[in-house]
Amino acid sequence: MRQGLLAGLVDGRGDIVGKYRKVHLPGHHEHEPWRPFQHLEKRYFEPGNQGFGTWQAFGGTMGMALCNDRRWPETYRMLALQGTELMMLGYNTPIHYPPVPTHDHLQGFHNQLCMQAGAYQNGMWVVGVAKAGREEGCDLLGESCIIAPTGEIVAQADTLEDELLSYPCDLDRTREIREHIFNFKLHRRPETYGLITEPT
Repeated sequence: MRQGLLAGLVDGRGDIVGKYRKVHLPGHHEHEPWRPFQHLEKRYFEPGNQGFGTWQAFGGTMGMALCNDRRWPETYRMLALQGTELMMLGYNTPIHYPPVPTHDHLQGFHNQLCMQAGAYQNGMWVVGVAKAGREEGCDLLGESCIIAPTGEIVAQADTLEDELLSYPCDLDRTREIREHIFNFKLHRRPETYGLITEPT
């Protein structure tokens, strides 16, 4: 087995300044013939063992996550506690969800919900970059977007095809949330969060 899937952060000079391995692996271990496509990350990879790092690049503190990591609030909080101002997130999400097909119509809603909540509750920019189109008979969600620290989507792909988005992300806007609404030093109560840190 290999360690978790890998993302890299490359600065404006082309230097690799950070690496991140996916922590939250979705899917299943063995081939399940009833599925129209397989989701075997747990078969081929182990969860990343490097935790959630941050790196100085592009004039600020950057963090990374991959795909299913975006659905876990701990991802955003771990990055925010280290001062992340902008989280870069790549994802590859099918529109169809075989275990619960009645949720297919919610794929886009849930995708945006977790990223917007993570951005707002942690006062950070979230740049979600999606694979789009059709791959091996599987339609992919797409919906790349840029989310402000207020939780507002400020740019979003309009189709399921390849698109290019841009937006001037003012990293100082993280202060709007972190110094007022979610001031960690002033309002967090980590002594009451023991269940979150207990081993599974």
